[in-house]
Amino acid sequence: MVTLEILRKTALSFPEVTEEPHFEKISFRVKKKIFATYDSKLKRACVKLSEIDQNVFSSADKNIIFPLDNKWGRQGWTLIEMPRVRKSLFIDALTTAYCEVAPAKLAEQIKMTDKPVRNKTV
Repeated sequence: MVTLEILRKTALSFPEVTEEPHFEKISFRVKKKIFATYDSKLKRACVKLSEIDQNVFSSADKNIIFPLDNKWGRQGWTLIEMPRVRKSLFIDALTTAYCEVAPAKLAEQIKMTDKPVRNKTV
């Protein structure tokens, strides 16, 4: 089970990430661009993926990771059922979302270290 605390620690471990409110949700941003939100009522994260990455992550289990059912989903916004997702899969999706939204120079820092979050105690 993935908790808000795991989401928060992982997201904030990436370069230049801020946590800010986004309507009734919590958002995680890099350079003012949202790459993930958290809905505390539904215990869901929503991450921004490319169309290809969205298909790859959704193929793991369409009941746990799936596109939003609207125009935002077609733009890569993908829901993750946090109580049901494996931690390693969640961290991979969150890392991918960060790299999708972050400027290339920041994303490269994550890619070059081969997802350093996994080596940290989260």
